[in-house]
Amino acid sequence: MKFTGITGNFTEATADAIAVAVFKGEKPTDATLKELDKMTGGIISSLIKAEEFKGDANETALIRFVPKGTVKASRLLLVGVGTKADYQAHAICKLAGTATRFLRKRSIKSFALIPRSEASASEVAQQSVQGFITSQFELDKYKTKDKEDKQVTGLIICIPDAKPADLKAGIARGQSIGESINFTRDLANEPPNVLTPTEMAKRAQAMAKEVGLKCEVLDEARMTKMGMGSLMSVSHGSSQPAKMIVLRYTPVKSTAKKGELLALVGKGITFDTGGISIKPAEGMDAMKYDMSGGGTVLGTMRAIALLKPTIPVIGIVAAVENMPDGNASRPSDVVTAMNGKTIEILNTDAEGRLVLADAVAYAEKQGATRIVDMATLTGAVIISLGSHNTGIMGNDQALVDEIIACGKDTGEGYWQLPLSAEYSKDIRSDIADIKNIGPRGKAGTIMGAVFIQEFVDKAKWAHLDIAGTAWADSVRPHQAKGPTGVAIRTLLNLVERSQ
Repeated sequence: MKFTGITGNFTEATADAIAVAVFKGEKPTDATLKELDKMTGGIISSLIKAEEFKGDANETALIRFVPKGTVKASRLLLVGVGTKADYQAHAICKLAGTATRFLRKRSIKSFALIPRSEASASEVAQQSVQGFITSQFELDKYKTKDKEDKQVTGLIICIPDAKPADLKAGIARGQSIGESINFTRDLANEPPNVLTPTEMAKRAQAMAKEVGLKCEVLDEARMTKMGMGSLMSVSHGSSQPAKMIVLRYTPVKSTAKKGELLALVGKGITFDTGGISIKPAEGMDAMKYDMSGGGTVLGTMRAIALLKPTIPVIGIVAAVENMPDGNASRPSDVVTAMNGKTIEILNTDAEGRLVLADAVAYAEKQGATRIVDMATLTGAVIISLGSHNTGIMGNDQALVDEIIACGKDTGEGYWQLPLSAEYSKDIRSDIADIKNIGPRGKAGTIMGAVFIQEFVDKAKWAHLDIAGTAWADSVRPHQAKGPTGVAIRTLLNLVERSQ
């Protein structure tokens, strides 16, 4: 893929097509739209006057015209971006993605994008490239025919009067983030017979070597020796050994306060049958994406290594398969986590919190002062929030507020659910310290969070339940159906705000 920035007039771009952002209800009165309208013989004016194009978000209209002068393009794509108030910097990502997916279907190989944004040139370039890259991810990796083999290979970003250095920096940044998001999406799309815990660890090691992260993989013997009985109880039913993947990023010069360390912790259940508390057959195939929290950690750490922030970050993924063989945990088993707490397992399908219990405890043992965990933890969060917002809870309101704000900046929505001592009482066990589920049908998402909270001692902690947002059930104008790579942009924003 080739990315170029133009700081002069868009007519300088050598591309097969031009795509331009158009606001809702606007008429071609500014210089750019006036020029484009003239190039197309007034077609833009006609479309708007006839209300055949209104400028609603993700609305498209393709105009064919005879190129004149230095313009090579013979097609112009109008892309609606809604009102100016709605057109935040992160919306450029959807603009670029929508244009790319539309033009790809018409066998366009390159296009010039006119974002018409008031954001900084570097931000506009970043979002444009990021959207261009992520929009071309597809689910068809294992198809032998009928693959989506059309690719747009060239993007020219037109930002008048921008500094070339800003464009170059934004392009590089957008490429790092876009490719890291697709790295995560590729992991989540893998079938479970391919992406076992061992394979996930191998890919993490290869990625770490490529981008310059330190990577350590804890095997079952070491985790058992460290007392991770909660995590290991999930792995006992599988022939695939569990792995704990530990990635470390250390900046050349740190601006973090002494002793401060941010940990990103992810649930990496590479397939979840539910164990002895087995899931219904219908829909179980979707449980290959139960490792999306872990995939998010790996993609975020990849981007961190490339972007080089000035604070240290540790990424931890608990990679485990949940299967129901003769060694599997039974409902009513009692296990001991690495922090010494005993757990009564009443439902083996509430396994994500069991692996995260030891993972967050391990993170704190490694010196983490702030911990953000992410997991496709509960179906309850989908019932509560659908696919538009990620559930968030935590023990530190400032950290929760900061993550919500970071999400707003990047176009990712979060909705806070309460945690309190009253909810914690609902997981008290009669025979152990705690049980892994709460009252049937009540506050399921919160029950998962209060359980994980039991394994955080002094660190500030936030929990992201991405079960509803990590997978898109249908194609969107800017994005394929399937894994979304949710939370990566938010977490990168959090890291960079912490510098």
